[in-house]
Amino acid sequence: MRLRSGALAASCLLVQALGAGLFLRGFFPAPVRSRSLRGAAPIPPPEPPPSGSSSNWTKVPSPLFKRTVIMLIDALRDDFVFGSKGEQFMPYTTQLIEKGTSHSFVAEAKPPTVTMPRIKALTTGSIPGFIDVIMNLNSPALLEDNLIWQAKAAGKRIIFYGDDTWVRLFPKQFVEYDGTTSFFVSDYTEVDNNVTRHLDKVLKREDWDLLILHYLGLDHIGHLSGPNSILIGPKLSEMDGIIKKIHTSLLSKEEGEKALPPLLVVCGDHGMSETGSHGGSSEGEVRTPLLLISSAFNKRSGPQKPPELVQQTDLAVTLALGLGLPISRNSVGKLLLPVVQQKTMREQLRYLHLNGFQLSRLLQENVPAYEKGKSWI
Repeated sequence: MRLRSGALAASCLLVQALGAGLFLRGFFPAPVRSRSLRGAAPIPPPEPPPSGSSSNWTKVPSPLFKRTVIMLIDALRDDFVFGSKGEQFMPYTTQLIEKGTSHSFVAEAKPPTVTMPRIKALTTGSIPGFIDVIMNLNSPALLEDNLIWQAKAAGKRIIFYGDDTWVRLFPKQFVEYDGTTSFFVSDYTEVDNNVTRHLDKVLKREDWDLLILHYLGLDHIGHLSGPNSILIGPKLSEMDGIIKKIHTSLLSKEEGEKALPPLLVVCGDHGMSETGSHGGSSEGEVRTPLLLISSAFNKRSGPQKPPELVQQTDLAVTLALGLGLPISRNSVGKLLLPVVQQKTMREQLRYLHLNGFQLSRLLQENVPAYEKGKSWI
């Protein structure tokens, strides 16, 4: 009788262990990763597909933009920009969306919707796991191939102001930075003023190629009083004024120059739930606006379609090709085609070819049964 009881108990323990293993395997899935390390020699780009006429284009296409400003507004939900709040509190941004030289998208962020994993997704094009929620409290340096590292390796000068998570993830990558801690959630004023106070000077300077701004105030308001707080409107108006300041400055610098146009990217890392929190997978937490603004695009006119739903990971590959950089090895994103629609059809196909080549190589390294056809070689 005791033997049977012992066997039953052992069986129960075994089933529990298997169940825990299956749960952990599903909750913390093995990430899709390239076998190559970040410091390894870059993979040479593929030759362009043959055409009826000869071509000497055998390198990564030239950059589309001279300099880029990335303005990340923490916890910016898509309806804060594309809904009634955007029309009321962000008139300049709304005008750019409806009648400006811009492309607008709704970028879907995968859970966990907390800051550090989302910065990883935006810069690597890969999908972080739930283990990153724990690491979010003490972010180590990001060793995975990423857009910031590629830009620095290409000689681009990068300046950062805002959430100091970036400084911990990318140490020694910025020629200038001023980090702001995100732990004082009750502060939604100084935390943003600390970023904005640098703008007037830095926008006049010519010694940078990539400017990254990470504003925390909206996220802190969400944690304090939720997305319907009376504080949301004034904060959105403040952000709208900053977008106007940056955009008009970029336009004024562009006048009289024959160089490539600049690019302004406005995005969120995640949204917020109806209670003002984030981390989960509700619609308010995963849907964020993504605006790309540049005189390289056609001016919008006529009735506008609802913004297209894309993946947050699509931004990394789009920025890489737009800045003339290699695509990060672990990126699972796809190029946002409207950004290159001004180029010739053959140039657009070349961008897609580079994106497809990188994705096929990543698939080949992670799926043992994958077979690469001769037509890809």
